Order: sequence, then structure tokens, then C-alpha cells
Amino acid sequence: MAETTYDPTLAKPSGPGPETTDSKGLLLGIAFCVLYVVGIRALAPLLEPIAFAPDSGFAHYYWKLPEPSFLSRATAWGGYILHQVAIWACIAYAQEKGLKYQNKLHPVNIAALAINALFVLLHLLQTHLFYDGTAQDTHILTAQGSVIVMLVMILIMENKRRGLAFGAKAPISANVMDAMRKYHGYIFSWAVIYTFWYHPMESTGGHLLGTLYTTLIMVQGSLMFTRIHLNKWWTGSLEVWVVVHGTSVAVISGNASWAQFLFGFVAMFVVTQMHGLGLSKAVRWAFVAAYAGGVVFTYAFVRPLADIHEIVRVPAVEYGLVFVFAVVTWGLLALIAPRPKPAESG
Repeated sequence: MAETTYDPTLAKPSGPGPETTDSKGLLLGIAFCVLYVVGIRALAPLLEPIAFAPDSGFAHYYWKLPEPSFLSRATAWGGYILHQVAIWACIAYAQEKGLKYQNKLHPVNIAALAINALFVLLHLLQTHLFYDGTAQDTHILTAQGSVIVMLVMILIMENKRRGLAFGAKAPISANVMDAMRKYHGYIFSWAVIYTFWYHPMESTGGHLLGTLYTTLIMVQGSLMFTRIHLNKWWTGSLEVWVVVHGTSVAVISGNASWAQFLFGFVAMFVVTQMHGLGLSKAVRWAFVAAYAGGVVFTYAFVRPLADIHEIVRVPAVEYGLVFVFAVVTWGLLALIAPRPKPAESG
């Protein structure tokens, strides 16, 4: 997630073929993530039972100690800060060295993968010893908001390649997109590492799916300046994962508005994301038809027709934030841009 520029030609394979080192690194990373969540589930019976505070309504996060201790706070925040700084250091090093995209792992990729693996394992140990995450001291919307920031920035960065709506490009300044590409590694790593340490390593279905998602994004970030980091199918699958995660968490928690997450995030795929995958026009129209059919069926037989407006909430938020982020970034760039020196009068 740390490339300074995006060149679609960099994503084309070169070298010895499909069995490349960066591809193996990705596969090993995915395997680690899957085994990690399996390990969380397997170790769940060893967690000490906790009498959680009752649900207090909006913004309540259930899985935190009712009486936190100094150690529960210090280990959660200390783990997060050390993890964050270590990955930021890797990104800074990679950019300072001006690394080029290649099929082989750079030494910094191996270091980043090792750092992420170490800290996710430490968080599992910390959960069993002290339990709490940073949720004890922060609002639940900060964890959800960090992921939204990442998704919106992806929409802006990918605007030049796939457009924002059915392949049509939004009028976003090239300077804005370039700035986000340059610094997105720092912001994305904050989003995913902050979210990861927000939660204890619990074994509910929602927690496991969320943990799998965050650890997979860590793998993606660790593969900076490799060609697999730009692979459209891999990066696209990470974007689409929120369909599974958001919908399943809503269903598991008994949220009646599960359809707003399902059809909201699928709408993002149909309107924007699928247009960067090189799909044929027939396939794209098939997705549009399937989406429309799903909406009609759901609001005819499953959900009240009066609630059909809920399917536009996610797209409205994300597309609205695209323009907010673009304008704010453009304004910041204008403020820090060097001003020309006045001409000397002679």
C-alpha cells in the first residue's frame, strides 16, 4: 500500500511466470490469516468468562472489560502503538529507497510480513492474558470510520483507471489522486491496525470475519512495491469483502437492516468496482440484472417495500465522502504548495 505512483503497466506479469516469489508470499500470507482465525476459534474455550456490561444502546461495544486495569489498557495501547510505528517505519524505508515493482519480495516485504505476524500473534496472547482492546477508551465509530476512510480513498485513487460510475471518471484533480497514492500506505495501515487492536480476539462469527479481513489487508500492505500488490483481482476481492463482512455481522447481531449492507455494498461493486476488472459488457449487464432482481425479490417478499430506500445509504455515504475528501485534499495541497517568488524590480 505504499506505492508513490500508479502505472497500470506495472501490473503486467514479467519474469519467470506465475510461480513468482511475490505470489508465493501472498499465498503464504493468506494461509497464515486463515490459520490465525482458526486458532482464535480453537483457543476460545481457554478465555476466562467475563460478565460484560449490558447493552446500553447506540454506540455500545459489548466486548470490553467492565473494570479495566492498568495492564489491560497498557498492553492494548502499547501493542497498537508499537505495531503501528513499526509498519510506518517499513513504509518510510521503502519510499526512501525508491523501490521498484518486481515479482520478487524485497527485504522490506519480508520484514513487514514478519512484523504483522508477530503483532497479530501478540494480540491473541494479550487477549488471553488481559483481554481488552482499545475499544475501552475509544468510540465504536472510530473503528468503523477508519475502514470507511480506506474504502473512500480507494475510490479516489482508482478513479483514473476504472472511473467512479459505470466507467465514467469523476472530475478529480490529478494532484489529489497522486497525493493519495503517495501517502495512502500510512493511512491504510493506520485504518487496519487501529481497527485490529480495537477488538479483542474474540471468536464470534462477526469477530472472526472482521479479523480475517483486517489481517488480509495487512498482507496486502506488506507486499508494497511488488506486482501482486497491484493485481486487480486480489485488490478487488479485498474491496468486495465488506459485502460478506457487513452483511454477516448485521445478520448475526439481529440487525433488521441487513439489506442496507448487502445491497449497499453490492451497489458499489456494480456501479464502480466491477468496471476495473476487465469484464465483458455481457457479464457486467448480468451483474446489473442480478442486482436488480435481488432487490425486487427482497423488497417484495422479505423486507418491507417502504424500507427500500435503505439500499442507497452506503453508496450515498461513500460517494458523498469521495467529493468531500477530494475537495479537502485539494485545499490542503493548495495551502502547502510553494508560492512563486515575486519578481525583483530593477
